[in-house]
Amino acid sequence: MAVSIRLRRAGRRNRPFYHIVATDSRNPRDGAFLEKLGYYDPTARPAQFKLDLERYNDWIKKGARASDTVASLAAKLEEQATDAAGQQGD
Repeated sequence: MAVSIRLRRAGRRNRPFYHIVATDSRNPRDGAFLEKLGYYDPTARPAQFKLDLERYNDWIKKGARASDTVASLAAKLEEQATDAAGQQGD
């Protein structure tokens, strides 16, 4: 089973909201999923998102492939975490 980490659309018309999920790559976009890892709200200003990095990295180690959007969100979150850790060390 090829696992992918991608966005699953929720919300209403013209007001998208996405759940970040680990799912079988053959499932439809809004179909069944294995695990919910976080969320992404692109309509909020600034855009809000939350991702469980520990579980995300666990799935990546197991061979899951992240979509481009999820990979960029994870990179942004990891960057914020390292910045916060650097500021606490000062």
